Amino acid sequence: MVTTRFAPSPTGHLHIGGLRTALYSFLHARAKGGKFLLRIEDTDTERNSKEALDGILEAFSWVGLHYDPPTLFQSERTAIYQEYAKKLLDSGHAYYCYLTKEELIAMREHNKGANHASCSRKYRDFTGQIPKDITPCIRIKAPLQGTISFDDGVKGIISFQASELDDFVILRSDGTPTYNFVVAIDDALSNITDIIRGDDHISNTPKQLLVYQALGFAIPKFYHIPMICNEQGKKLSKRDGALSVLEYRENGILPQALLNFLFKLGYGHGDQEIFSLQEMIEYFEPNRINSNPSGCNFSKLYWLNAEYIKAMDNAILAKTLDMQLLETLDSKRRDILLGELKTRVNELVSMKHLITQILYAPLPSFNEKCEQIQQAHYDKALYHKLFTAETKAILLQALEQLIKKIQDIKSMDIETTKTMIQEHANTLTIKPSIFMQALRLGLLGQKGGIDLGACLCILTKDESIKRIQTFITFAQNN
Repeated sequence: MVTTRFAPSPTGHLHIGGLRTALYSFLHARAKGGKFLLRIEDTDTERNSKEALDGILEAFSWVGLHYDPPTLFQSERTAIYQEYAKKLLDSGHAYYCYLTKEELIAMREHNKGANHASCSRKYRDFTGQIPKDITPCIRIKAPLQGTISFDDGVKGIISFQASELDDFVILRSDGTPTYNFVVAIDDALSNITDIIRGDDHISNTPKQLLVYQALGFAIPKFYHIPMICNEQGKKLSKRDGALSVLEYRENGILPQALLNFLFKLGYGHGDQEIFSLQEMIEYFEPNRINSNPSGCNFSKLYWLNAEYIKAMDNAILAKTLDMQLLETLDSKRRDILLGELKTRVNELVSMKHLITQILYAPLPSFNEKCEQIQQAHYDKALYHKLFTAETKAILLQALEQLIKKIQDIKSMDIETTKTMIQEHANTLTIKPSIFMQALRLGLLGQKGGIDLGACLCILTKDESIKRIQTFITFAQNN
């Protein structure tokens, strides 16, 4: 059975590079009917954070990458690692090393410019007097000659000279294990068959291969994927728009859009741009991952997000927005509102802002700030542009007449109200566009926005009339 894993350290937030690795591992396992496991590599007790761990688990829940039980925590498995270190000692694949940190530094300083691999081997085959009062660490015996090679599923054959490797520590003098040792053991005991990870781990692979071989474990297939870069090919940073996974949620990105975006960063399927999770599973093959770094253009993410918003069922969208304000609308008015806004935004934060500005009446003043809610004020510049000495009386009369027409309207549907507004504007002695802008100012407090016919339907007769009347009173006094 194909079994993959994702193994984050809870020392910081989960970022998009890690999420892409997890996504590819998830897709490969699900495509083959296998298992996708989560392992928390929490042996760095000084840097571990419960907040970071909670954030990782919440991010997985949000994007919907469901992993199979059990979830392993390396901090709970120290006894297992110590047992396997003893096995390596007993089989002659490892040895006790009594070098102090100061001795090792001095050796390397003395051999400056030379290969440092041999510096650590003083006690490899030591037969003299063992130093007293020093608690030893345990080192693995690396080969002294030859090559260590593996066939990477993305990059092909990768080889290392044995002379490049030192006898690295597998168990520190305090009994705690080291990274490359525990990774190999956990992957083997979890029956991991395929490891998809960033290519910054390539240098770790030969050390892990030594552990596999020394313990007689089956060696998994490795797929090392290139890092995500900015458009200039440099390391991605927050300045480029890279955020933690949960920060994308806070910025109004949908999880399916984020996964789709990451899927395409290093993988392609013809000219198709939008993929459901099931399509990603169906099309994914790890050996088709691009071997070159992927340039990250975040405008593509927001384009994808906009497409997902447009296609989203209104009931699901309302639930995702999670706004009490939307619950004040019946389903018909809600659908009109969301239908108007879907084509105007590319993330949910802006949509929430617009919903608030539409459903709360504009404040009858020119103040620019309101600390309580995101209510609009009447746009001062637009008001003075529209309500001149020549037009003010005409506009006030026209708005009064419109109130009567709204009261008389029988069917509050978009086309009927839109036609009524347009026909009324066409009867006036001023340009219809001037009246339309004045009406919009009274209803929403600003220029631009949703269709006026839709606006009346969303607000209802009573609310529309109330807003227009408030605006008329304001205009009479200003």
